[in-house]
Amino acid sequence: MPDEQSRPHPGPLTDLQRARIDYATRDLEYARAEDLAQIDPAGLVLIIERLRTRLDDMLQLIDETTRPRDRQN
Repeated sequence: MPDEQSRPHPGPLTDLQRARIDYATRDLEYARAEDLAQIDPAGLVLIIERLRTRLDDMLQLIDETTRPRDRQN
């Protein structure tokens, strides 16, 4: 997946939108790097909640960037 991260994002994104993507990418990389079998249940819940929040944010970002301009206001 490194190729996906090195490609520029299509279309104009604001600095805030790029930061949101960066945070989501980092949280996913962190979750992938963890040995989930070694994490206590409370830690797993925190990881799941963080990923759930980031997924929701990314879905909102997709909506923001793909809906027609006249609907954005």
